[in-house]
Amino acid sequence: MSIFIGQDTRLLVQGVTGRDGSFHTKQMIAYGTRVVAGVTPGKGGQLFEGIVPVFDTVADAVAETKANVAVIYVPAAVAASAIFEAAEGGIPLIVCITEGIPVLDMTRVIPFLKERGARLIGPNCPGLISPGRSKVGIIPGNICAPGKVGVVSRSGTLTYEIIHQLTTQGLGQSTCVGIGGDPIIGTTFIHCLAAFEADADTEAVVMIGEIGGTDEQQAAEYVKQMSKPVVGFIAGQTAPAGRRMGHAGAIISGASGTAQDKMDALARAGIGVMRRPADVVPLLKERL
Repeated sequence: MSIFIGQDTRLLVQGVTGRDGSFHTKQMIAYGTRVVAGVTPGKGGQLFEGIVPVFDTVADAVAETKANVAVIYVPAAVAASAIFEAAEGGIPLIVCITEGIPVLDMTRVIPFLKERGARLIGPNCPGLISPGRSKVGIIPGNICAPGKVGVVSRSGTLTYEIIHQLTTQGLGQSTCVGIGGDPIIGTTFIHCLAAFEADADTEAVVMIGEIGGTDEQQAAEYVKQMSKPVVGFIAGQTAPAGRRMGHAGAIISGASGTAQDKMDALARAGIGVMRRPADVVPLLKERL
């Protein structure tokens, strides 16, 4: 098993003919993901790479291919519209890779999705991968291996480093989810932790947070009721207050947003706290 995606994933790519969409669609196909449709307005009727039909609208693509997951590679100015279109088209899981979407746009997107019962992962995220089953987004498949450790992260490249540490030391992953680092996102740490807790094939979870906000503290409170061990890492341990570091949401604007405050909250919840990514495997092995 896995969470959110798997062998039954039928993927639709919005922006399939653009530079980023084209490149990553080829990578997803090569990994074995069932890419059943692409959407680029005005280019309906084409075949991407000779195998993936391209449609003008999500509604047409869903009606023809029964796609059940959408991934979005479109410019920030039209990304919210793409999310709206995917939800209106009946897609239950939408993954938005695009960064730089205005916060005001996201304040309209989130309630719209809730009304329709659709889940959004992102925006400004690397997507997710269930090793050996399906890859949706930009996480490199070659660093992943099937296994029992779930990974959920606000970071992008730091996620890859943690996955690499796990794989090279013999700990494969059930699913790896990059939730995104923007101030407003569709899927939180708690959503993923709950899904991993319910997943029979996940035995432990790695949670990667960063400075800014209080999501990690809220997740730590949730972990107290979990039966599976969790280890965590907080990026930005040397970041100065008032300066944004990387993601739009990674800014210390109060005491609760500091790395130390978050690390203390994780420790109080019984979560093994990494000081550096290389600590992940020793901490997990202590708890498995």
